[in-house]
Amino acid sequence: MTPRRTAHPALIALGAVGAAGAAAAVWGIGIERYLFTVREATASALAPGSAPLRVLHISDAHMAPWQHRKQDWLASLAQLEPDLIVNTGDNLGHRDGLDGIRRAFEPFAGIPGVFVHGSNDVNGPSPRNPLRYFAGPSQRHHEPTFLDTDAMDAFFTDDLGWTDLNNTAAQLTVAGDRIDLFGVSDAHRQWDRLEDLPAAIADLGPREDGTSMLGVTHAPYQRVLNGFIELGADAIFGGHTHGGQVCLPGFGALVANCDIPLKQAKGLSTWTQGGRTVPLNVSAGCGHSIYAPVRFACRPEATLLTLTARG
Repeated sequence: MTPRRTAHPALIALGAVGAAGAAAAVWGIGIERYLFTVREATASALAPGSAPLRVLHISDAHMAPWQHRKQDWLASLAQLEPDLIVNTGDNLGHRDGLDGIRRAFEPFAGIPGVFVHGSNDVNGPSPRNPLRYFAGPSQRHHEPTFLDTDAMDAFFTDDLGWTDLNNTAAQLTVAGDRIDLFGVSDAHRQWDRLEDLPAAIADLGPREDGTSMLGVTHAPYQRVLNGFIELGADAIFGGHTHGGQVCLPGFGALVANCDIPLKQAKGLSTWTQGGRTVPLNVSAGCGHSIYAPVRFACRPEATLLTLTARG
């Protein structure tokens, strides 16, 4: 009788790792990237006596025209009836991505909103080795494909009535109250112009008692967050990180693609500078590059953040 051979323990372990990896890939590529969710949170950021303000924070759609599930979900968010929409960029993910953005955002027409650019509102995506992200913030090493940024901006401003905050400031009336806002273009590409903001804020006129100020950036680099607090922001909104996109369960983001601490790569936290501490909401975003169609332990999201009065 021939003795029964037992597989080597190393081969068994290798097979288990391979099976787990395959299962994770199936989950991340085929399932989780479609599990769109609304993260709800509350933060004290408004002047004492202010009424609550419901802010819908949308980021990093990276839209391609065929992504109908994402378009339908984004369009459905209008049913949340937010007071203000904050869009922190990277809306486009394909040269024809504006078709999908129009379909997704048309229901928001008439709701006050603001937006800033990420690099993928200007340059199209390109294939790249995802392992490079672990070596530090990504760099562009090829000639970019330019997208129709002007058409996107015209849709946001003319059709939806949103306000462009790229390296400037604006004053809005939201739910009957004055809100001052300022923002910068993509700090990841060094398109931010923090030095332009003091004059833009001054042009808004004196801040009345009860006027709150919000800061909006695509990439939440520390220099931007510090600068925003010094300029008087009462709350800050950022995107860009994708929340790590592929996370380790129980640990969180492995990379942030900028210098923000990993534990703050997604969600609501606080940022302190010069003795002031303000709420910071970093959206994990609702999309991904068409060349990296995966989400793992990091669901695509939008945030419904209710800002309340301090004290």
